Amino acid sequence: MVDFTDEDDALLSQLGVSVETKKVVAHTPREERIIAGFEEVQRFAEEHGRSPQHGEERGIFERLYAVRLDRIRALEECRTLVMPHDHQGLLGDEIVSAQPDIDEMDDEALLAELGVDAETPDITTLRHVRSSAEKRAAEEIANRERCEDFETFRPFFDQVQADLKSGIRISRKFVKDAGFLKAEIKAGQFFILGGQTAYVAEIGDQIRAPNGETDARLRVIYSNGTESNLLLRSLQRALYKDEAGRRITEPTAGPLFASEAEEDDAASGTIYVLRSKSNHPLVSENRDIVHKIGVTSGSVEKRIANAKLDATFLLDDVEIVATYELYNINRVKLEKLIHRIFEPAKLEIKIKDRFGRPVVPREWFLVPLFVVDEVVQKIKDGTISDLTYDPQQAKLVQGGA
Repeated sequence: MVDFTDEDDALLSQLGVSVETKKVVAHTPREERIIAGFEEVQRFAEEHGRSPQHGEERGIFERLYAVRLDRIRALEECRTLVMPHDHQGLLGDEIVSAQPDIDEMDDEALLAELGVDAETPDITTLRHVRSSAEKRAAEEIANRERCEDFETFRPFFDQVQADLKSGIRISRKFVKDAGFLKAEIKAGQFFILGGQTAYVAEIGDQIRAPNGETDARLRVIYSNGTESNLLLRSLQRALYKDEAGRRITEPTAGPLFASEAEEDDAASGTIYVLRSKSNHPLVSENRDIVHKIGVTSGSVEKRIANAKLDATFLLDDVEIVATYELYNINRVKLEKLIHRIFEPAKLEIKIKDRFGRPVVPREWFLVPLFVVDEVVQKIKDGTISDLTYDPQQAKLVQGGA
């Protein structure tokens, strides 16, 4: 493009020629992140000749991209933003498979699915007004009736409270990882919801929801003598929304992962799960499921103190996302067992150390945090034998080495 001086502009104006100035569009950091996310979807489409699709038979990243594309299509603000970049016509495709509750999610929830943090609201933003999803979660908790045979279940609740007090059971935050899989709920499990202990007494036959997902009607008994017959997906949503929502673990066979050690227990170390703050493209694109899993005999904080100088930690800072204390166990053998289970999901990455030499860091895996927690639980209850992690299904399967 030719640059004109002021004199040139004046001369052209006298000749009746208008000079068109090309506008430079400035995007907010949030808009840039949405565009960058859409470009990742475009790269997938270029490599595979089609848009990403949903389905359990699809790879983890394709399913993530499919969710992201659906969110962009569903949210007008995002659709308008990326429209000028859509040279492949991805926005014009039909949504392959509707995702749960897209129409009922508010803008903040939709942006969260896109990996965008909501900006700090200004004075024109309504505060303390619940979204439709929050209202629905509250209604699901409130829709309870008196449990006529509660005396049958009372001993269960008494035992759980005793187990929690003694440390035989512990409670863990009910979490969801990466937004593409639901945390598992089974009959006989206990949860904390709305300040009450909830027991899943029965799970009915599977049904097919309008969005294509499987669901089931539950009979849930609460410690205050009430019960509800809400859907499994509704219980999941309510637990996600409840900041104090917890999963109560199964009884432990010993002090391996207890919150406190007994007097005669010999400390062995700590399993730690780390998340990298590296800007390496492979890490930044998959940050929510890229984890370093290891075992240390000392302080985890000291172990990661010089992460920026250690190629093991990708030469950048890391954050601790989970720890599990060990007692009376061979930590070296345990670490080998954990790494054997997650071997199929090992992160293949090569970086240069401080001296410019190529290094392949170990102990990094592409695995959601809730699967790590599941492995720890299965090690604890002795059911980990012959299990391995299947990255395509994002779950544990039989057939470990």
